[in-house]
Order: sequence, then C-alpha cells, then structure tokens
Amino acid sequence: HITIPIEYHKRCKYMADMTESKAGDAPISKEINSQMMAAAAIMSSPFVPCVWGDFFLTYTPPVSQRSEEWMRERADQLKSVVLQRFDAGKAMNMANTVKLVDALERLNLDNHFQPEIDTALRRVYSDEDLDVGGSKELYITALRFRLLRQHGFWVSTDVFDRFRDGAGSFSIGLSSDPRGLLSLYNAAHMAVPGEDVLDIAIAFTRSHLKAMKGKLRSPMAEQVSRFLSFPLPRFIFSLETTHYIAEYEQEEEHDAEVLELARLECNLMRSVHLKELSAFSSWWRNLYDDVKLNYARDRAVEMYFWAAGTLHGEGNSRARMMVAKMIALTILLDDTYDVHATLDDCQKLDKAMQRWDEGAVSILPEYLRMLYTKTLSTFSEFEDMLLPDEKYRMSYIRKAVEVSVMSSAVPMLTVASLIGAGTVATRETFDWAISVPNMVHSSAEIGRFLNDIASYKRGKNKMDVASTVECYILEHGTTGEEAVAAITAMTEHAWRRINQTCMEMDRAFLPAAQLAVVSLARTMELIYYSANDAYTFSGDLKDLVASLFLKPIPT
Repeated sequence: HITIPIEYHKRCKYMADMTESKAGDAPISKEINSQMMAAAAIMSSPFVPCVWGDFFLTYTPPVSQRSEEWMRERADQLKSVVLQRFDAGKAMNMANTVKLVDALERLNLDNHFQPEIDTALRRVYSDEDLDVGGSKELYITALRFRLLRQHGFWVSTDVFDRFRDGAGSFSIGLSSDPRGLLSLYNAAHMAVPGEDVLDIAIAFTRSHLKAMKGKLRSPMAEQVSRFLSFPLPRFIFSLETTHYIAEYEQEEEHDAEVLELARLECNLMRSVHLKELSAFSSWWRNLYDDVKLNYARDRAVEMYFWAAGTLHGEGNSRARMMVAKMIALTILLDDTYDVHATLDDCQKLDKAMQRWDEGAVSILPEYLRMLYTKTLSTFSEFEDMLLPDEKYRMSYIRKAVEVSVMSSAVPMLTVASLIGAGTVATRETFDWAISVPNMVHSSAEIGRFLNDIASYKRGKNKMDVASTVECYILEHGTTGEEAVAAITAMTEHAWRRINQTCMEMDRAFLPAAQLAVVSLARTMELIYYSANDAYTFSGDLKDLVASLFLKPIPT
C-alpha cells in the first residue's frame, strides 16, 4: 500500500458536497454530475517544464586531475590520520574536542567517525575536568551546548547565565564578539518548548548580527548571512560543506589533514551523486513516458535532490535511490488526485491501492492503469534490492497507508528512508517509525505548514481545499499575514518538539531518527524557504543543484 494524500479525501467530500441537492433544489442528474466532475478535473493548468530537462542523462563531468582510485586510497590514509586525533583527544580539553567534532560534521565527514564522535561527546558531557580551556568563552559554551543537544544529551540553559546581566538580558558587551554571537544564535535553535531564555538569545543575536553584517570580513560575513537564513541545526549538511570547505581553510586553527580529506570526500561524493542522478533520470524518463500523465510535474533532478538532501554519504546510496523513487511515485499520485482525476477515478484508484494486486488494474480507468502497474513493479524492485534478512521491511512500507489520515507524505517517507538503510534500521526501529511517534508527527507538521504557507503566498488553484492558513483565518478572524505568522510560529514549535524528542527518546532509535526524520525536516525547510515551493518552481533550486552536483572542489 502507499499513502493516499489527505487532499484526495477532502476533495472527494468537497466535490460530493457541491453535487448534493440543496433543500428546494431540483435533483442534480447523473449526467450533469459527471460533467461537473470532468470539468473539475481539467481546471488546473499544467506545471512549468523542468529547468534541467534531460541534462543529467547525458552529462559527462570534466576529467579530474586525480583518478578516483588515487582519491579513495588517499582518503583512506587520511581517515587513519584523523582517527589518531581522537586517540590523542583523550588528552584534549573540551574546547578542542568540540571544535574537532564541529569541523567534521560541517565538512560532512562525521559518518566516517561516528563511534569516535559519540565517545568524545560522552566525555565532554560527563567529565567535568574537561570544562577548561575556553569554557568561559561564549563561542565554546554555545558550541558545546549545540553539539550535545544535537546528539541527544540534555544540557541546561543555565550554562548561559554567566553571559546575562542581573535583569536576565544578554550582556551588551557580547555585541563585539560576532563569532560568539553566531555560535549562540545556532545553539539557541536547539531550544525545546518553554525555554524563554533561548527565545531571548535568538532575538538578541539576530538583532546584533544583522546590525554588523556590513562590517564583517570573510568568512564570518558569509556565515552570518547564511545562518540568518538557515540556522545551522536546520541546514542540509551536504550544502553546508560546499560553503564551509573554503571557510575552514581560512581558520587559523584548521587541521590540514581534515581539510584535505574533506576535499577528497566531497569530490568522491559528487561523483557518486552524478552516477545516481544519471541512473535515476533514466528510470524517471522511462516511467514518465510510460505512464503518459502529462499533467504531473516532471522533476527528476528535484526529486533526487530531495533524497540526497535527506540521506547523506555513499553508504546510503541504496536508501537514497529508493527514496527518490518513492518521491516520484508519490508526486505522480499526488498530482493525479489533486489536479486531474475525477471523483470516480479517485475512488477507483483508492480501491486499487487498498487491494494491492495486479488483478485490481481492471477496475481503473485506462489512463491510470500503467501508473498502478508501475507502482507495484517498483515495490517489487525494492524487495529485490533487499538482502534475505531485510525483506521483512517491505511489510512496513505497505503498512504506511495506515497513516494516510495525515495531510503529509512525511510518515511514509520516514519509513521509506529506512527501507534501504543499513544496520541502523532494525525491526524495533520500524515499529517505532510506523507508529508515527511525536518526532515524525512534528516533522509532518513542518512539511504541511511550510507547504501551505508557500501555497497561500503564491495563490491557489480553484479546486484546492482550504489550507491551514485559510483555516486559521476563518477560525480566528485574522488577516492573511497574521495567519502566516501564526502558522510560522507553529512550525517553530514543531521544530522544538523534535529537539525535545531527540533528548528524551531511547538512544537506540536516535541514529535512525536523525537519518530519517531530522534530515527530512531540514530538506523541507530548504525546499519551502521564504514561502517558495522550489520543487514545483524548480528554478529556485537551480543554483543549489549546481553547487552540490556540478561544482568541483580543488584538491
């Protein structure tokens, strides 16, 4: 089974209500009813063409000065060197430990050193003797706070009391410390509900950082501009790496071996992305041409970008391709339900999805039969990609229909992200994910709210059901801008519930939660940044796609 968008269920009721006889009205004939359904199905205009076309189907990257074999061998050598940093790190003070971990994460190297990072942060969290060598510095205090909270360790906001005055406000003297302010700004976005001191911190740091933007030198100027748009805990780390490699080199204390490894890994990963993107583009072109649903969005590159933003690293290649294909199927179904199919078509497709067998194709209208057949065959393809002891996972993705009452594909994509994952995905992890726990629910809210704000800002199709923004306007009697502000606040609250869950949940589930839930929420923040829908209007993503997949890093 696959998640059926709630917009379909709402639309069915809406369309049915429109065709019901009102008191005193003459009954609406079946013929007129059918004509109304057909008219409703063609009211939406086609989407704009994909800005990339079939570019990545035939793209050949420039020949690198170094062979892939050489880069991999050199990267392995450098990983051994960096591992020695952790061995020596047992004697490192807290400040140097958190700076090393921060650099590895922002350079997207942390997946190579997860056990070492976990051990180091446990020491930072539990060993009071490490609280020397810079702990009175705002930059280090805030960095420690952020990293520990991101890794599921509870840290009290009391650590910031030393930087506040008697009235509880942050000291005005901090305004001359842009590095410290930026660190505090990012740390404060790890707030949980009810932490007023971090609300104060965000307002304080944002105000001062905005005021000093024009006076800062590189790379601080670029970092302030970037994080004011996307706080670091909510930014896709693979994109952060494309910026931070050059910035890290300018830091006086940068580690030359870590920097070289980051450059190599970034180029190696770009090669992996291009191979995957070419394969996915070919798969999508065949699917799109076969199903012949020209009303659906043709967005192969954007689908893969979404998957790549959610699942990082070469080790997640299988999972990344599965998620990209799940997004593709979801978009085809979503556009069918929302902008094209009649009420009768929707009901038949829903029934076929519930049956989930090839024999159900006969109940569908002709134009939907190939989509249904391809959906079943893609799931069979997924099962073939799994190892024998992993095939049980398919039952969970089929159970995802149980959460179709939510107006978001996030619960289904959360499970889909785990289907192709490695050992981080256990039976217990799938049981956790399929139950739609608070973290998944919060991530779904983020996607729903951001999508609705973007839809409201750009204007809706006539047949779209009321969004959360419009419902808020009707319920509370507010203006549109007031409603958007309120929904934005709800989005922030959902992020804070995710933060809280990360520190309260069973740590056995945390790696999977970070992989499948937090990363997905980060990607949605980017897709819908500034009330835009960069998936539908893909020109907004063009520069980011080029940065991640096309721009080489000098080695």
